Amino acid sequence: MRKVSWPVKGAFTISRSSLTKIPTVWVEISENSQIGRAECRPYERYGDTVESVMQQIESLRGDIESGLKVEELQSLIAPGPARNALDCALWDLTSKQYGQSVSNLLGLPKPKPRTTAYTLSLQSPSEMADAARKAEDYPVLKVKVDGHSAVDCVRAVLNTRPDASLIIDANEGLSRSGVDALIQAIPNEAILMLEQPVSSKVDVTRPFSSIPVICADESLHSQQEISISDLEKLREQGYRAINVKLDKCGGLTAALNLMKLAKQMDFQIMAGCMVGSSIAMAPMLILESFADILDLDGPLLLAEDCVNGLRYEGPKVFPPPSELWG
Repeated sequence: MRKVSWPVKGAFTISRSSLTKIPTVWVEISENSQIGRAECRPYERYGDTVESVMQQIESLRGDIESGLKVEELQSLIAPGPARNALDCALWDLTSKQYGQSVSNLLGLPKPKPRTTAYTLSLQSPSEMADAARKAEDYPVLKVKVDGHSAVDCVRAVLNTRPDASLIIDANEGLSRSGVDALIQAIPNEAILMLEQPVSSKVDVTRPFSSIPVICADESLHSQQEISISDLEKLREQGYRAINVKLDKCGGLTAALNLMKLAKQMDFQIMAGCMVGSSIAMAPMLILESFADILDLDGPLLLAEDCVNGLRYEGPKVFPPPSELWG
């Protein structure tokens, strides 16, 4: 287990923070000659740090050395990045031990190449327009906005890329009036999805009913496993899509269960990520068949990636090679 900091291309800026390096925790679990690997991203929004996550993992050292299994892990530690790293490392190790892909072990369809959204970090309107121009190969753009310049930034991106479908992501940064102004200023047909426009404590049902799809990100978070009642509450609040992230729900095992529940309740599903290297993205690609939208561009936002990284061809991301994960 070790800390790894990945340098960002420029800076990664959202409504509440800006980073030039992404701090992650890299985990390896070995048995005999096989090694299972994974990476997680501690996220301050949920009270996690690199140190706290490493302490959580260290607290389970005895269980790990005694042959901890994925099924046992789920009840030993709460959902979050620490459990994600252990869960995904154990799946990778099991895959190597059995000589089978994780998709086969889970009885899932073989993952296919998919189009991923590409994120435009929050900058000035002119800078975001320039970033949109450089991302001309990407049909789906995730546009980061805040409460100060959301309308101007989205207009600048649309003026440059009128062909693009937009996921507008405020990371809780808008007020009700700010969302209303955005809705009035931007043609609905240009908006594929509005992601977490306001604080997770705010009911989004009104006055935002004209938006085609509102997606829960920060609102989809719990110290316990996400249940049907949690999803029912999101639906009552006006959400019709969820952004599933391994670091929030606590790993591949939990993400699969959550996606199955969400499908039963007719939610749209975005397979999302925290910014990280290819090994952090790889497990989510195993679940691509459940996802309506993929937002797995993390490595594209970094100045460097891990060895044997994911293959990207323009907007298309390919399933992980066995040398990387699973």
